[in-house]
Amino acid sequence: MTLKEITSIEEWNNVYEASATRPLVVFKHSTTCPVSANAYTEFNQYLDGKPREDVDYVLVKVIESRPVSNQIAEDTSVKHESPQIMYIDKKEKVWSATHWSITKAHITAVLD
Repeated sequence: MTLKEITSIEEWNNVYEASATRPLVVFKHSTTCPVSANAYTEFNQYLDGKPREDVDYVLVKVIESRPVSNQIAEDTSVKHESPQIMYIDKKEKVWSATHWSITKAHITAVLD
């Protein structure tokens, strides 16, 4: 399992379309926010364990890739926040969480 950073709207469109047949987890990360740094650590702890192998995992740095972050909010109808995590299946948001709610335990409970 690998976490892929996406930096272009084209990359977003590709993974979003692919969620029609393969679920997707999107982690929106602010590289300047300590709360986001904590959430990113929790997310990586999930990924370092036994993450679901039938899911694609992508990272969007919200400051560096603002247009991508905005497009995700528009396509999913989920108001932008960071940190933010979303589980998307069949191009529909199934679950999302923000800030201190992003924990390894919470991610595990939803995905596993």
